[in-house]
Amino acid sequence: MFFYTGQYFLILLLIGILEIVLGVILIRLVLRQARKKAQKIVSEAQAAAQNIESQAEARLAAEIAKERKRLQDEFQERRQELEKLERRLRERENTLNIKDSNLSHKEFELLKQQRELITKEKVLKAKTERLDQLIAAQNERLERIANLSIEEAKKELFQNIEAQTRLEASQIIHEIREKAKREAEREAKNIILQAIQRCAISQVAETTVSVINIPSEDIKGRIIGREGRNIRTFETLTGVEVIIDDTPNAIVLSAFDPIRREIARLAMERLIADGRIHQTRIEEIVAKAKEEIENVIIETGEGTMVEFGLSGLHPELIKLIGRLKFRTSYGQNVLLHSKEVAILASNMAQELNLDPALAKRCGLLHDIGKAADIHYEGPHARIGAELAQKYGEDEVVINAIAAHHEEVVPISPYAFLTAAADAISGARAGARSDSYETYINRLRELENIAHSFAGVEKAYAIQAGREIRVMVEPEKISDLEAEELARKISRQIQQELKYPGQIKVVVIREVRAVDYAR
Repeated sequence: MFFYTGQYFLILLLIGILEIVLGVILIRLVLRQARKKAQKIVSEAQAAAQNIESQAEARLAAEIAKERKRLQDEFQERRQELEKLERRLRERENTLNIKDSNLSHKEFELLKQQRELITKEKVLKAKTERLDQLIAAQNERLERIANLSIEEAKKELFQNIEAQTRLEASQIIHEIREKAKREAEREAKNIILQAIQRCAISQVAETTVSVINIPSEDIKGRIIGREGRNIRTFETLTGVEVIIDDTPNAIVLSAFDPIRREIARLAMERLIADGRIHQTRIEEIVAKAKEEIENVIIETGEGTMVEFGLSGLHPELIKLIGRLKFRTSYGQNVLLHSKEVAILASNMAQELNLDPALAKRCGLLHDIGKAADIHYEGPHARIGAELAQKYGEDEVVINAIAAHHEEVVPISPYAFLTAAADAISGARAGARSDSYETYINRLRELENIAHSFAGVEKAYAIQAGREIRVMVEPEKISDLEAEELARKISRQIQQELKYPGQIKVVVIREVRAVDYAR
């Protein structure tokens, strides 16, 4: 850091010297031209020449003062930017030093820092030599500038300053990038692990049917009614299919819409308990059940807002959050999933010194489109972003919702945090469940994708479909081609399959040499 500071002050000193020298040269150049012009005009009109000379000197002085002020302002602005960057680098370095103090490999880090110090000394020496070359080049340019006009001199000066600033910025960016690469992976692992450790939400798998126990078989006939009137009325009002079969003491309600199924379940249980099952009573009970479920949705949404300490949400968004209680995705309750994503995003935001409340808001609303996708067409991320925009959410929240499945370009760190938290919540063990048929089909599709490439001998999907190992024929696939094959298989899996988390692709190329001793 001391080397950076010395470099900065040396550059500032050189800029100041160049500014003074250029100013003096510019003044002398203009004065020389003004005197020649004045001497030429004296022969024509002495009085007019003196007037013109005084006006030229006044304009020149004003222009020089204006230019000097602009250069000083620009110099001051760049100096402030450099100081701000230096403070940020110093703060970051201090933070890393504090964290590194608790690690067991202090000695290794010290040796590493010593090697970096030697490297920096070499870099500083090279920069010093480069600076000497630049000074010599500037001197040559100054000699050439003496024969230029004011506008040409300005253009030359601006080009020099711009080139020097870009060089310094590129060096700083390169150093920061190299340092960030060394720290990024370790910091990311720590942040994710801490976020997962601080989050624990239970998951409940739901299906598309509800089973209702009945006290006796006689109830089935009353539910069906004369000529099936009661069951048709119930199905029309609720939008749910009532299945009455030979299963003893039970009936089944089937529907893909969990809210309709919950309304039907509640209404059917009350009809069975009441005993009066006819068309008028069915209409009354279903209406009351709808009203009660609506209240449950609003109470759930408001309770979630209180639980997470969020405010300023539109009432319609609160209602949509409540509807998520009755939605599932891959067997995972969407409201519980959204809460988990909000907690994970908030925890990671705290580790990154970002706003945890904003990250929590993005995480909680990221799947809001699933509460309305029955009434809208399109992917749930786009639907959710449109709803958030409609009800006045911040642009950062809207983008985080739209970008959490990489369908649009993220514009803030909160979009990356939301996507990462969503992947963690969906991919962790036990979070989601697939049917046996879906599970087998996914494994089969993975293996089929691998077999579609030339040179693949065998392919095995392992670890519940989270890894696929591909055996290739060594005489057809080289080592370099094996790496390219792994990338191609990964890209095709991303394009053709939908899956939570990530799938690891391992390409194995083996050559065996066999001989026999006789």
